[in-house]
Amino acid sequence: METAEYLDRLLLRYSGSFDIYQPYKINDKEYPAYGYFFSCIEKYVLVREANMWTAKSYEHILFMETEECTLETIKEFDSMIKEYMEPILVRKGQPLPEENHMYSYISIAILTKKAPTKEAAAAIKKYKYEKGYQMNFRGYTQARVMCISMEDEQFISNYQGRKQRKLYKEVFLSN
Repeated sequence: METAEYLDRLLLRYSGSFDIYQPYKINDKEYPAYGYFFSCIEKYVLVREANMWTAKSYEHILFMETEECTLETIKEFDSMIKEYMEPILVRKGQPLPEENHMYSYISIAILTKKAPTKEAAAAIKKYKYEKGYQMNFRGYTQARVMCISMEDEQFISNYQGRKQRKLYKEVFLSN
């Protein structure tokens, strides 16, 4: 299966709950797609004005296509998370995320033609990015990294991305 075909199938799955933007441009570099999810839960007494609490949850997912996942790819998505996704998409250029922010997941889905190098696979598995705001009273941000190889249908992720395995493997089986 080609990465473009896999991406189309994957986006079909995500489009049920995510807003999908194709293509998505960041700093003069074009990525095949970006997805955005938002959820707001409120608890109030009798009327909305008597709000007891509100929790807002987000997920931002950036899809990357590449021939092979290497250490250079790892550096690219790491700088993308730290220099663009967290400060611009999560905090919207402010020192803190908006009020009632509970959590934001930043996900990177790397679709490759060839299997990743051993060094890259090890770097993905041990990759960790977490950031709390005001001792987590203003929520936190956590990064998920998933790499899918078309060559051997292999799924590699960091610890936070492990729950996505089933979805990414099922895409290979769908028609």
